[in-house]
Amino acid sequence: MGYLVFALAFWIAAWAVNGALVSHAFATPTGAVAARVSVPALFGLAVLVAWECTVRGLAISPILLPPPSAIAARLAVSVPVLWADFEQTFLRSVLPGYIIGCGAGFVAAILIDRSPFLQRGLLPIGNLVSALPMVGVAPIMVMWFGFDWQSKVAVVVIVTFFPMLVSAVEGLAAAGRMERDLMRTYAADWRQTMLMLRLPAAAPFIFNALKINSTLALIGAIVAEFFGTPTVGMGFRIATEVGRSNIDMVWAEIAVAAVVGSLFYGLVALTGRALTFWHPSNRGGRA
Repeated sequence: MGYLVFALAFWIAAWAVNGALVSHAFATPTGAVAARVSVPALFGLAVLVAWECTVRGLAISPILLPPPSAIAARLAVSVPVLWADFEQTFLRSVLPGYIIGCGAGFVAAILIDRSPFLQRGLLPIGNLVSALPMVGVAPIMVMWFGFDWQSKVAVVVIVTFFPMLVSAVEGLAAAGRMERDLMRTYAADWRQTMLMLRLPAAAPFIFNALKINSTLALIGAIVAEFFGTPTVGMGFRIATEVGRSNIDMVWAEIAVAAVVGSLFYGLVALTGRALTFWHPSNRGGRA
């Protein structure tokens, strides 16, 4: 019972502190930045404390839900294994598939913009393929490309290609008629109009697709590893350790995947914010 009381007291205190930080008007930019960082950090700490105390106070079996302390202990003693899984899944599968899928989607969007035939034929097919279940595509890619990283790259390419395609096509059409007419009055050809007007107008749409794909790519690679991988990888580890009832290791892999995915998303978001600082969505400080 003491654990639950402590968790409730800590949650109330964290709630009060966060409320004070949010409502306080800081005189310096440094204080405002520190408050923006402290609010989610304190909230996350409160969630971990509530999790730990609930598991211990209610005597929940670690097979069902291990406490964060057990997960942290497993993380500390499994760094080599976790690094090997990270290298296999993220460095060998996610990054190449992400680059190829997003790049191919962008190039296809340029081609579609030049060809009404492709726009009417490829986009409906893209919408159909993007609705295919990942658990159905992944085993097919494993059969085609084998059990190593190549099949995972293929899955990542499929899940990232069409979000980029649709977003880039929509972005290329975002430039207004007035701006296009102005470019024509300057005798600008298609290439000049694309580089000076339409690609800058499409940049926010492209970076939105890049942010969405940063999480889809990791999910796709992990799911693909459930259907075959060379005894290493985040998905392989999760599936294997669940069968062995090593749930703390499963949660350790989930924690690593969450941190890696968040950092990847944050890097893409910060890059997009820096390159599209002129867009209204970034003027208020949103990424």
